[in-house]
Amino acid sequence: MCEDNEGFLYPVVNTSICIECELCEKVCPVIHVQPDVEKEQRAYLVQHKNVQVLRESTSGGAFTAIAKWVLDREGIVCGAGFSTDFEVVHQWADCYEDLKKFRNSKYVQSRIGNTYKEAKQLLMEGKYVLFSGTPCQLEGLFSFLRRPYENLVTVDVVCHACPSPLVYRKYLEAQKKKMRSEFSNILFRDKYYGYKYSTMSIIGHDASIEYHEGIDTDIMMRAFFANMSVRPSCYQCAFKKRYRNTDFTIWDCFDVDKFSKKLDNDKGVTRILTHSDLADVILKESASQLEIVEIDPDKAVEGVKEMFHSVSVNPRREAFFKDLNQWDVEVCFHKYFPITLRHRLEKYIRLWSVRLGLYKQMKKIFKAINGNREIQR
Repeated sequence: MCEDNEGFLYPVVNTSICIECELCEKVCPVIHVQPDVEKEQRAYLVQHKNVQVLRESTSGGAFTAIAKWVLDREGIVCGAGFSTDFEVVHQWADCYEDLKKFRNSKYVQSRIGNTYKEAKQLLMEGKYVLFSGTPCQLEGLFSFLRRPYENLVTVDVVCHACPSPLVYRKYLEAQKKKMRSEFSNILFRDKYYGYKYSTMSIIGHDASIEYHEGIDTDIMMRAFFANMSVRPSCYQCAFKKRYRNTDFTIWDCFDVDKFSKKLDNDKGVTRILTHSDLADVILKESASQLEIVEIDPDKAVEGVKEMFHSVSVNPRREAFFKDLNQWDVEVCFHKYFPITLRHRLEKYIRLWSVRLGLYKQMKKIFKAINGNREIQR
């Protein structure tokens, strides 16, 4: 796997030893896209009862409960976490304490490494394996395994798109310079200002050095949601569909009030589609840890654009990556994502609307005023 000038990994064939068996093409999930075939589903809203787990999770903490079910059966869990230098890589956890590294979203394409091979070996040994990731990563695992395993549990997340590791590295470089500190933790979707205001938080080695900025004023998040930094294949994603091969599909539920008054909508709620009997069993047997509300599957996916539609191409994307590779990182970021007075005002308006319980109404107003302005900038 070799990295291109945008920071994305691509497979490169060593033609000197290739025997032209074509197996790589035969199992490729993009060449052989599975149709969106309707099957029975159930849908749930989930919120973890443990306050700390809920605080550390991006949404409702459902993944921690699913993972605990696997660990309780002497299984092992694989998901996206940080390396020692904060690169996002797929890694393993075999105890409950280590599940913390999988909480909170990572808006970077993770390195899979050898985890497919390792998962297969564990499955063949009879161990329960939980594997989580984006839809394309899970389809890659299924194609690699080439047959079903009863002891495999899979969780995919509804994915907007996969941001560039190069943009992320450049972003960290700029933040280290700005904060004058190495980092002790990074949280892409922190609840520092509350669940409904997505916040990038970076904590320095000295805990007194902190950075907390949201979608209006954080460069990494602005580049992501402007579709500037995402992988080219994300503009024509082959895995945007409702009916999936995984056991669970999980994502946020900001509008929980539309479905239920039982859950606290300010602390985070996970929306879940289950695609298998095993998934329903796991949720049922994890009920003591969770607040669970079953909802209509059709209503659960209604209006969920990220599940069905690929992101649009930002017309300035090519120029952005060219400049990113040639210019000083701060100069490049300032050119494409300047932090203006308007952005700072929008930040405080959003924050106050969250605190006053007016976020849903203000979000509609922002959309009506802004339209696709960020994408066109």
